[in-house]
Amino acid sequence: MAPYLLLRAIGFFLLMILGIPGNIFIILQFTYIKIVEKKLVPSNIIFSVMALANVLIIFSRIIPQSLNAIGVEDLLNDIECKFVIYSYRVSRAMSICATSFLSCHQCILIAPTTKVWIYLKRKVAQNIIGIIIILWIMNFSMYSYCFMSTNAKKNITTSPYTLHLVYCDADFLTYTAYIVNGTFYFIRDFIFVGLMILASSYMVFILLRHEKNIKVIRSSNKAQKWSAEFKASRSVILLIVLYVLLFGLDNSMWIYTLTLSNVTTDMNEIRIFLASSYAALSPILIIITNPKLHRSWMLSRKNKPFQKHIGNSVTVYSVSE
Repeated sequence: MAPYLLLRAIGFFLLMILGIPGNIFIILQFTYIKIVEKKLVPSNIIFSVMALANVLIIFSRIIPQSLNAIGVEDLLNDIECKFVIYSYRVSRAMSICATSFLSCHQCILIAPTTKVWIYLKRKVAQNIIGIIIILWIMNFSMYSYCFMSTNAKKNITTSPYTLHLVYCDADFLTYTAYIVNGTFYFIRDFIFVGLMILASSYMVFILLRHEKNIKVIRSSNKAQKWSAEFKASRSVILLIVLYVLLFGLDNSMWIYTLTLSNVTTDMNEIRIFLASSYAALSPILIIITNPKLHRSWMLSRKNKPFQKHIGNSVTVYSVSE
C-alpha cells in the first residue's frame, strides 16, 4: 500500500474508532439521566443532538471513506449514494446549527440579569425542543437537491462541475449551479459560525469580568452557582474553538474548490477529513468537561454488585461510594 493510501486509511479509521463509542456514550448517558432524573437541562439536550448528528456523519461519511481507503470498491449504487450524501449533508448542517445554538444558549445563560436577558433565558429554556425541531426541518428541506445531482460513480464522462465523493459523484451540470450551490452553503455556514464567534467573544468578556468579581464575592452559594455556569461556559468555548478551527479550514478549501473547474478526489478527501474530525473529537471534549456525565457514570456503577468465588460458594458484595 502506498504511503498516502496507508495514511488515509489510518486517519479515517482513527476518526471512526474515536467517534463512534464517544458519541454513543454521550447519547446513552444522557438518556439514562433523563430516565432516572425525569429531566435534562437544555445544554445537555443540545449535546445529545450534537452527538446524534455526529453519529450520522460517521456512518454516512467516515465509514465509506474508511472502506474505500482499504480498497473496497463499488460499495454504493445510485439510491444508496443519494441517501448517504443526503444524510451526510443534513447531519453536517445539524452539527453546525447545534454547536451555534449551544454557544448562543450558554451566552444567554451567563448574561446579566436584565429584563431582556431574563426574557430570552425563559423563552429559550421553554422552547428548546421546538427550536431543535425547527433546525432539523430546515436542514432536511435544504438538501433535496442531493436526490437529483448525486449518483454512483460510473465509467462515463461527467461535467467539469462535479464533486467526486469517493463512491459517488455530485454533478451540478453548469457553472452557475455549481457556484450558486457553493456560495449559498458558505453563507449559511458563515452566519452560524459568526454567531458562534460573537457568542464566544461575549462569553470570554463575561468570564474575564467574572474572574475579577469572584475575588470579591465570597458567598458560598452564589460562588458555587456562578462557578458551575462559568465552568460550563469554558467547555463551550473550547468546543467552539475546535469547531472554528476545523470547519474554518474546511470552508477555506471549499472556497478554493469553487475556483476550480474539476476538483480532484484527493482534494475532497482532505475536506471530508477536516469536516468529519469534529464529529470524532468533540465527544472527547464533551466527556472530559461535562461533570454530569461523570456523576451519571459513577452513579450507574454505585450499587453494582460483584461476586467473589470461594470454592463452590459465592459471596456477593455491594459496591458503594
